[in-house]
Amino acid sequence: MREIEIEKMILNCGGIEDKLERSEKLLKMITGRKIQKIKSRKRIPAFGISPGKESGCKVTIRNQEEIKSLLKKLFAAVSNRVSQRQITENNFSFGIEEYIEIPGLEYNREIGMLGLEISVVFQRKGKRVKLKKIKQGKYPKRQNVTKEEITDFLKKNFKLEVTKK
Repeated sequence: MREIEIEKMILNCGGIEDKLERSEKLLKMITGRKIQKIKSRKRIPAFGISPGKESGCKVTIRNQEEIKSLLKKLFAAVSNRVSQRQITENNFSFGIEEYIEIPGLEYNREIGMLGLEISVVFQRKGKRVKLKKIKQGKYPKRQNVTKEEITDFLKKNFKLEVTKK
C-alpha cells in the first residue's frame, strides 16, 4: 500500500485563436489523442483573453505504458535533468521550450515554434476512497507522496538527474 505509482500525465499548451489551433496540432502530433480545450475564467486584456474564451488545450494520459514511453522521450528533451523546485507533494511539472527538442519529432511548418508543459501526478493505492461521491472516506496525510519519494522514483525508474537549482 506504500508503493507509489503514476496516476496520470497532463500535457498542455496555451494560446488564443491561431496559436491555439497550432497548439492543438502539436499535442495531437505528440500523443495522437483527442484534445480538450480550456476556457478562460479571468479577463486579461494584454493577452486578449476574456472569460469563456478558449485560451489553451490539454491532453490527459492515464495508460501506464504510454506514460512511461512518452516520459522517456520528454526527459531526453530536457537532458534528463529536473530541478528540485519543479517537484512538489504528489506531483512534478516541467516545460519544454521548443517541441523540436523532443527526439523523433521534426519541425512542422504549420505548427511553427511552440513549447508545452508536462505535469505528472503520483498516487498511492487507496486514493479513490477520497475521490468517490458515495461513502467518501478520509485520505490521511501519510498517504501523500513526498518530494523525496518522487525524487527517488524518478532516479530509479528514469535515471533522471535532480539538481538543486
